[in-house]
Amino acid sequence: MANSKNISPKTSRTKGAKSSKTISLEMKRRFQKRLLTWYSEYGRDLPWRRTSDPYKILVSEVMLQQTQVDRVIPKYHEFLEKYPTIKDLAAAEPNDVRETWYPLGYNIRPYRLHSIACETVERYGGSIPGKSKELLSLKGVGPYTAGAVQSFAFNKDAPILDTNVMRVLHRVFKNEGNPKSQKTQLWALSEELIPKGKAYNFNQALMDFGATVCTAHKPRCLLCPMREFCKTFPL
Repeated sequence: MANSKNISPKTSRTKGAKSSKTISLEMKRRFQKRLLTWYSEYGRDLPWRRTSDPYKILVSEVMLQQTQVDRVIPKYHEFLEKYPTIKDLAAAEPNDVRETWYPLGYNIRPYRLHSIACETVERYGGSIPGKSKELLSLKGVGPYTAGAVQSFAFNKDAPILDTNVMRVLHRVFKNEGNPKSQKTQLWALSEELIPKGKAYNFNQALMDFGATVCTAHKPRCLLCPMREFCKTFPL
């Protein structure tokens, strides 16, 4: 979650990508069951997981780009206290939003978020849309953010692919080539793996698993519930 969120293919939902099955049904079910079981025990308790408000979820997702969770939590509360609704944010001066954002860094983000708020108020009356096409039409919203808002705020079976998720899926199911050159296939895999009606928990679990177990450096492979069939184990 601490890495860049908007890892975007040209589209993850091309007709060909959606219809092709990349893993066996047995492997798919085994991964789903083990990941959700792991999440039920080890999933993190984060403030943005206590709401289904699309605006609050959008704020958290933008803040988490390139930023560690422990740095985001206090700023998330402060930001929402000052701008409790998307209309409050749209009415603010961009530079004030930037000052409230400090010291999270990556300073294009507060201006981007303010722009999204203004466009949402202008085009949708202040209600963040739940459809992928409408979300992606908002300047500054990429495929990851659209998928996160859909699954976390609207309970839709939408895939996500951030740096953590990409690493998990590539290690467990592929272990060949450069994952950065396989984004289209990994987006399709992310979508294929979602258990019907359970995208919220499944996507949260994928992110937590990549952030705490299948980490970029010193992954905890011996504690990994996927090690029995992970194509990269032992790392």
